[in-house]
Amino acid sequence: MTNKNTPNSRTRELVLSYLQIALGCLIGGASYPMFMTPNRIAPGGLTGLATILNYLWGLPIGTVSLVMNIPLFLIGFHAMGRVFVFRSLVATVLFSLCIDILPLQPVTMDPLLATLYGGVLLGVGLGLILRGGATTGGTDMVARLVHRRIPAVSVGAFLFAIDCVVVLAAGFIMGTSEALYALICIYLSSRVIDVVMIGFTGNKACLVISPAWEKISQRVMKEMDRGVTQLSARGGYTGEARPTLLCVVSRMEVTHLKRIIREEDEGAFVIIMEAHEAIGDGFSGLTEG
Repeated sequence: MTNKNTPNSRTRELVLSYLQIALGCLIGGASYPMFMTPNRIAPGGLTGLATILNYLWGLPIGTVSLVMNIPLFLIGFHAMGRVFVFRSLVATVLFSLCIDILPLQPVTMDPLLATLYGGVLLGVGLGLILRGGATTGGTDMVARLVHRRIPAVSVGAFLFAIDCVVVLAAGFIMGTSEALYALICIYLSSRVIDVVMIGFTGNKACLVISPAWEKISQRVMKEMDRGVTQLSARGGYTGEARPTLLCVVSRMEVTHLKRIIREEDEGAFVIIMEAHEAIGDGFSGLTEG
């Protein structure tokens, strides 16, 4: 087997990571002058707080969010991995610059359209940054530190609490409608981040319990050219050994798999689950992103 962990491959992955971060900063940063800022949408986090300050005093969103992030990076520098912190610092600086200096005009003054399209753009940008192994806010590092000190407080819960505080502040200062639009934007961008991180592959993980497991396994490997793993299992009631097959297939191959199972054993017990990401032979490669 070829060793892919060579200096060239590591350099290629490093370059790819920073390209993803740079592209994510451009796309995510563009969402502010094009949609967010002119429609007073504060999508949580420190950039959302900076949006509120921009509304009050006209302060530049990118610069203000960068200044607020600096002490958070100093707090998290020694506790988190240096590579992660450095990449996140690069991403935060670039993201903040893109918000302030990109020469873009507002695309629409319809707040609903701005929420939808701005949320999608922001989600794509943040998703690419996360795929590059970075984040755009020191709040993420603080959330991890809080979770280490207080395990009962999850990282997600802490970040959600920050978003809620920002949205409530936006509601009091800018108006209820703006806060509601911000909630839609936060939800939409989070869903888009998941799509960017996981992809559209829609692979399925299939568990098959059947006395005809050998025939099913052979046909899947021969006809579908998919690997099959035999898991050891035992019936809870009878105590008898019942080999269970595990196979990951694409969405388009599910029908073929079900046909094979039906032809070999109509009474087979089958569980088909979402496999958000399949890595390995026959699927995507194992990369840093």
